[in-house]
Amino acid sequence: APGSLTSSFALLVVQPGHSTPSRAVGQEENGGMRPGKKILVMGIVDLNPESFGISLTCGESEDPPADVAIELKAVFTDRQFVRNSCVAGEWGEEQSSIPYFPFIPDQPFRVEILCEHPRFRIFVDGHQLFDFYHRIETLSAIDTIKINGDLQLTKLG
Repeated sequence: APGSLTSSFALLVVQPGHSTPSRAVGQEENGGMRPGKKILVMGIVDLNPESFGISLTCGESEDPPADVAIELKAVFTDRQFVRNSCVAGEWGEEQSSIPYFPFIPDQPFRVEILCEHPRFRIFVDGHQLFDFYHRIETLSAIDTIKINGDLQLTKLG
């Protein structure tokens, strides 16, 4: 599309208790994800959390649903940090192996999603936790981040 090179990396932030998503636009981004790009999500886990999720999506469409390049979901009851993707309305195979569960109720955290050529590499508090190989070919189409659940967002970059 004309002008696509100058389009911003739109961070669509969906948070609990907010009826309308707020939009924060990253600095000097152009046209979505690319190898070498890193997304930082900092927040504080709620006192009695059940779960929270961080998703990178291709746009913000609800109907039909936007493709989800990666959805990270922290589930406190099971102490799981699962990830999956949704392409053309079909969810893929969920991955759940982690060396340890990194989140603690009422404590701050720092999640970094590093985009590399074949995969996303996920760090929590500076420790590499797992890799997730791309299931969406067009990285530049990944232009929205959705965050929801039992956390307070303190920084997004």
